[in-house]
Amino acid sequence: MASSDEPQSLRAVFEAAEDKRQEVNEAPSATSPKYAEDLAAALKLYTQALDQIAALSLFSANEGVEDVATSSLPYLLVDFYLAELVQRTPHLAPKERLQVLARARASYERFLSAVDGYGLVTGSYGKLLERYRDDEEAFVAVAGDMAAKREGKIANFKAEKALREKLETLKRNPRYLEHGDEELVRKVHLTSIQFAVHNTFQALDSLNRELPLLRSAPSPTAAPKASGNDPTDTSFRLDQPLSQLRPGTGGPLLSTKGKPLQPFTLVGSRADLAKGVFRPGHNLPTMSIDEYLEEERRRGGIIEGGGTEPPKQEVDEDDMEAVDRETYKARKWDDFTDDNRKGSGNTLNMG
Repeated sequence: MASSDEPQSLRAVFEAAEDKRQEVNEAPSATSPKYAEDLAAALKLYTQALDQIAALSLFSANEGVEDVATSSLPYLLVDFYLAELVQRTPHLAPKERLQVLARARASYERFLSAVDGYGLVTGSYGKLLERYRDDEEAFVAVAGDMAAKREGKIANFKAEKALREKLETLKRNPRYLEHGDEELVRKVHLTSIQFAVHNTFQALDSLNRELPLLRSAPSPTAAPKASGNDPTDTSFRLDQPLSQLRPGTGGPLLSTKGKPLQPFTLVGSRADLAKGVFRPGHNLPTMSIDEYLEEERRRGGIIEGGGTEPPKQEVDEDDMEAVDRETYKARKWDDFTDDNRKGSGNTLNMG
């Protein structure tokens, strides 16, 4: 049976890691140096906590969740928190990002394996785990045609909302806040694990969608050679000499007999060039707006009349961004209809 008397050092390391994770979550920008420092510190602390958990043998495959001490339950989440933070590592080239995603996947899998060993992956999540183990890289949280995916994403959203509300309700209970009731504290920890299981499958889905994009990304091109100290090397200059801007190789344009030796462009007289010095830097209009509209009307570019509503455009089920937009739109409408009874906004004729 897992001991509840873990060393203070493990509790201290875990709490410090949680504090750093909170700072990362509340960071205003992922591009700031502080974000990178807090992220690195949190990853280091969670890794230390994992080492101490393994050294203490807090968890065993031969016991059930009822055998785990309440104070030890939060440590089951260390791999999940580690995976989340690893996946949020910013500013990486595709090759480095692939390595980061591999690390995140390994941590998510360790978390799922640990909590599944205690029978905490149940119901629909158990089926998701079976599908994931069948084909890890082809796993998606919601499968099927476009309609099934839409319904599945709405169901996922509602499940996540229900778990979050349940967790917040438990934590607001005075028995939890003021008295630290053992039964209620244990229920909070188990609900947190359920919430993490839900988020793990969503994260693995997102990870699998990112992988093909990274693998198909072009490799970075070789950096251009430096000009060095050669004073004759002007390849780095934007204002190249006119002789190099001409399509030929330099030299005279015409032979002694008047035969062209290289391509050239006639640009007019010096007087014409002088007139163009003070012209506007933009092209002036060649016709008025009315003339333009009349010309467009003549060419058939203006459609007049009509008034019928255009047909509703079908969403391409292979366009995941469009499908997600439709899904979030449907979620928002479902939430609105849940919170607002039909006709509740009509204040007329209510007597």
